[in-house]
Amino acid sequence: MPEPGSAPVEWVVAEGLTGYDDAVAEMEMRAGLIADGEARERVWLVEHPPLYTAGTSARDEDLIAPERFPVHRSGRGGQFTYHGPGQRVAYVMLDLKRREPDLRRFVAALEAWLIGTLDGFNIRGERREDRVGVWVRRPDKLARAGEATVEDKIAAIGIRVRRWVSFHGISLNIEPELSHFDGIVPCGVSDHGVTSLVDLGLPVTMPEVDVVLRREFEQIFGQTIAV
Repeated sequence: MPEPGSAPVEWVVAEGLTGYDDAVAEMEMRAGLIADGEARERVWLVEHPPLYTAGTSARDEDLIAPERFPVHRSGRGGQFTYHGPGQRVAYVMLDLKRREPDLRRFVAALEAWLIGTLDGFNIRGERREDRVGVWVRRPDKLARAGEATVEDKIAAIGIRVRRWVSFHGISLNIEPELSHFDGIVPCGVSDHGVTSLVDLGLPVTMPEVDVVLRREFEQIFGQTIAV
């Protein structure tokens, strides 16, 4: 997917918690500069305080507890999602016109990035044709649920593209408070649950996950440079 001889993608890790409105303003500014050829592509890794976001396809009835956390109406694709501490959000600002102007392939590449990252922790992440994001099967829940298959969502994808530059991106659950997802129907899917690396029995840290995220990103999207 990277263009031969292209400049490395900036890899930026934010400290502390980043306000959502501030993040959107920063992304929009950066995406404009990238489109104008005035800035490098960038991946920006953040954590947010607890909040809900509504994508362009969000349904009001999927917001179960509107008073629980701030709700932000977002221009990204998708429905309702939760962001909060313990979840790694990666905002991906890439020039798709220069790389490959194909949104389906770009979403598939983001899914492959997440699946490769999970594989680095010996977790099998899977994509679904009818559901965006990355899922893990939960055989440990089968006996309790009495169903043929049980699977939980571990990572979400929601993007926006303007002038063929992407922004927004992905979120991977490392150790968020999973009960916080109860205030919404995550991504409009009510018949599956939500999980995290720690919930799956992997007590990993955010910096450990960031190392693997960067390695797997470079396998698909090309070289990065820390700034």
